[in-house]
Amino acid sequence: MAFKDKLVDGLTSVANAINNFKYIIAIKSAFITLMPVIIVGAFAVLISNMVMDPVNGLAHFKPFSFLAEYKPIFSSINYASLNILTILAIFMIGLELGKINGEKNLFPGLLALICFISVTPTTIELMVNGDMQKVTDVIARQFTDTKSLFLGIFISILSVELYNKLGKSDKLKIKMPESVPSNVAVSFSALIPAIITVTVFSMLGFFFHKFTGLYLYDAVYNVVQQPLETVVQGLPGILILMLVAQIFWVIGIHGNQMVKPIREPLLLGAITVNMTAYDQGLPIPNIITMPFWDVYMSIGGSGVTLALLISIMIASKREDMKEITKLSLGPGLFNINEPVIFGLPIMLNPLMAIPFIITPLITGTIGYFSTLLGFAGKAVVMVPWTTPPIINAYLSTGGSIGAVVTQIICIIVAIIIYFPFVKIANKRTTE
Repeated sequence: MAFKDKLVDGLTSVANAINNFKYIIAIKSAFITLMPVIIVGAFAVLISNMVMDPVNGLAHFKPFSFLAEYKPIFSSINYASLNILTILAIFMIGLELGKINGEKNLFPGLLALICFISVTPTTIELMVNGDMQKVTDVIARQFTDTKSLFLGIFISILSVELYNKLGKSDKLKIKMPESVPSNVAVSFSALIPAIITVTVFSMLGFFFHKFTGLYLYDAVYNVVQQPLETVVQGLPGILILMLVAQIFWVIGIHGNQMVKPIREPLLLGAITVNMTAYDQGLPIPNIITMPFWDVYMSIGGSGVTLALLISIMIASKREDMKEITKLSLGPGLFNINEPVIFGLPIMLNPLMAIPFIITPLITGTIGYFSTLLGFAGKAVVMVPWTTPPIINAYLSTGGSIGAVVTQIICIIVAIIIYFPFVKIANKRTTE
């Protein structure tokens, strides 16, 4: 018992340290704010391909063929939301970190964005009529979409922190007479720290390219982001991430919040790549995305607890479990399962913790191989995480019946896993 208490206390301390780390707070807050932007882009992709597309959409049928003419409207929305996601994330992370540092205006977000652009190449080479020509004063898509996300996160954090540190030095502040309005005085006070910060990052980008022949984007993407994408977007990596989340849930800590700083940039990045490819009629590259997590590994909420509720309705003889199920079923249909986690409880309950941890690992494996074999379609639309099961499988895969069938199989398998534990719980008067 003492070992168990020490383990729980140790994990709780780790969780609190992570949750209170200001950079983690800033990243999580930024992506929470950006989620509606991603959903807007997903809505545009859905309408563009399932309604307006002349080959695969409603516009394929003659009475609705006129709809194809309006497809560029939704393609533009997709570009305006998903293909500038890094730019939006940089601004929001800089803004959130600035708030934590005590800044009361939007400037930290703007500063982070300026610093990012200062290290980003603005010249690209294009093949025109067989000749390679340079185009200047443009930013290529790879520097604004999710391929540059990790570089953007690093630049946001480092630039705002440098600016904050320089801003605390009285020697670098321009002091204005008291007659000057306070907002003007604040702007002048921030002038020298801002100039130094932007200059430092511009020099960093310049000299890094000068001595290595690479841009900072190349280094960060190849050394940090791409390896992480390879790990998390593979089956072992996503299972480990889910395992960590489930363990934290069991000790009473919101597991999704713990893994969100790693999960969100990578899995949201993966689905935006898929959405762009889907909108352009290209092959869909990624199996594991944010919707994959929701559709196959979080049916009814973390731990696939919709299956637990169904198992209780079928097999439980305990009135307390039945009552909790009645209260939890409604929210569970929208993937909200805190009532069952903390009410049954699953938290600190060794009996229910076992299936709660292993079930999403098994259903995730089923979903992965079903998609890999081509039976289930890959996710191509980001749907809200509260979208009910079956509906989320259909919409997120652009209408794949195989995905719907796979999700139903996952639910059945999860019920089978939970069933014997519910039967064991029948023999106990207390948990």
